[in-house]
Amino acid sequence: MHSRNPFNSAVVVNPLMRDFDALFRELGQPGFFRQAPRERAPAADILESEAGITLHLDIPGVDAKDIQVTVERDVLTVKAERKAQPLAEGVNVRRQERAQGAFTRSFSLPETVDATQVEARYEQGVLTLTLPRREESKPRVIEVKVQS
Repeated sequence: MHSRNPFNSAVVVNPLMRDFDALFRELGQPGFFRQAPRERAPAADILESEAGITLHLDIPGVDAKDIQVTVERDVLTVKAERKAQPLAEGVNVRRQERAQGAFTRSFSLPETVDATQVEARYEQGVLTLTLPRREESKPRVIEVKVQS
């Protein structure tokens, strides 16, 4: 006689429970909680110094000609596209975790950044954006004069 305990995954009582059982098994799989490929945005590191801000975005597999960086008002926007690699005849995808397609990521710029001097460099899959400070926002050292 089969057990009818709904928590026993060895016996599935009805199709709905079978679906839940499959879902919970899948929850334990590595990578399940990753975002869907269309929702992925590149990871970014934002560093700040007296000279300005540096952004590093990980976008491996993107051709440099498919990267567009724009600054409009106080928003820096990066658009890029990772194109799908063509499959050889007879090859089927069994699992695909690397995102493909276009993405857009925007960053609000602080008033201290000189948006006219932004520089972009792409090397080994990392886009580095250099955002220098406005001269008037850089820290100044004030000389203290001694009266005698």
